[in-house]
Amino acid sequence: MISLQDVTKQYPDGTVAVHDLTLEVDEGVICALVGPSGCGKTTTMRMVNRLIEPTSGTIQVAGEDITGLDVQELRRRIGYVIQSGGLFPHYTVRRNVATVCRLLGWDKGRIAARVDEMLDLVDLAPDTFGDRYPHQLSGGQRQRVGVARALAADPPVLLMDEPFSAVDPIARGLLQDEFLALHARVRKTVVLVTHDIDEAIKLGDRIAVMKQGGYLEQYDRPAAVLGFPANDFVADFVGSDRAVKRLRVSPIDVSTLSQTVPAGPDVIEVPADGSLYALLAAVLQSPTSTARVTPGGQAVRLPDIDPLLRAARP
Repeated sequence: MISLQDVTKQYPDGTVAVHDLTLEVDEGVICALVGPSGCGKTTTMRMVNRLIEPTSGTIQVAGEDITGLDVQELRRRIGYVIQSGGLFPHYTVRRNVATVCRLLGWDKGRIAARVDEMLDLVDLAPDTFGDRYPHQLSGGQRQRVGVARALAADPPVLLMDEPFSAVDPIARGLLQDEFLALHARVRKTVVLVTHDIDEAIKLGDRIAVMKQGGYLEQYDRPAAVLGFPANDFVADFVGSDRAVKRLRVSPIDVSTLSQTVPAGPDVIEVPADGSLYALLAAVLQSPTSTARVTPGGQAVRLPDIDPLLRAARP
C-alpha cells in the first residue's frame, strides 16, 4: 500500500533528516515510526502526503508514484491526525468533521449523514457534540473529532503524528484502546509517529525504529523488535525491561492448560486472545492466585506461569 524506496531528505543547509530509507507498509497494517527526537520519523510521515518533498528516492501509495499526483488530490486520499486533533477553533464539531467532504463537493444530505456516522463511530453522540466548538471539548474528545474528520471521506491511508501525546496517561490508554477497536472495524493503512516505545508496541503491527540522522535501524513485528533487537541502539531504546514488554505481545498458549475452574468472584477472567502480560497480572491480583481463561474456562495458577513464560522466550 505504501512503499518508500531509497528515500532521502536533505535540507539546503546540509542537514540530513532521512537517510536512504526503504520501507514497505502493507494494506491494513499499522506501522509505528518510533525513535528519539530528531530521528526523522515525522519527516518520513510528512513525505507520504507531500507536506515535505523528498530530496531523492521514490514514494508510492497504492502503486502510484505520488510525485506524479496533484498534491491536493493526494491529500484528499490520505487522512491526517495531529496532536490535539488540529481542529479549526471557529468551526463546530460537525463542520470540522465535514471539512474534506465539503472539499470533495459532496451534497449536504450526504455530508450530514456521513458526519453523524463518523461521530457515532468515535462514540460522540451527534446530538450532544455536533454543535459544540473545540474549546468546549476535553482533550480526548478533540482527538476523537480529529480521527472522525480524518476518516470522513473514507481514505485508504491514515497518517497520525503523535496523536495521543497531548492527553493525560489515563485518557491516552483509553484512546489507544478505542483506536485499536476502531481500526479493527475500518482496517485502514496507518502510519503512526510516536516517541513512546510502549505506545508503538501496543498499537503497531510493525515497528520502525529510527535514530538520529534518519537511519532505519530495525523494521519488524513488535515481538521481534523486543525479542531480537537488531543492534545496541535498538536494545537500549526499547529498554532493559524489554522481556517484560514482550509479554504484552505474547499470546496465551491454551494448549498447555488442561485443568478448568468455574467462574467466581475470586477468579479473574482473561480472554483467550489476550496477552501473557494480562494473564500474569490477573494471577497476581487474584485473592486465590488463580485466573480463568475464557471462553474455555482453563485455570491458570502460579505454578502454571513458568511454562507459559518459557514458551514465550525468544
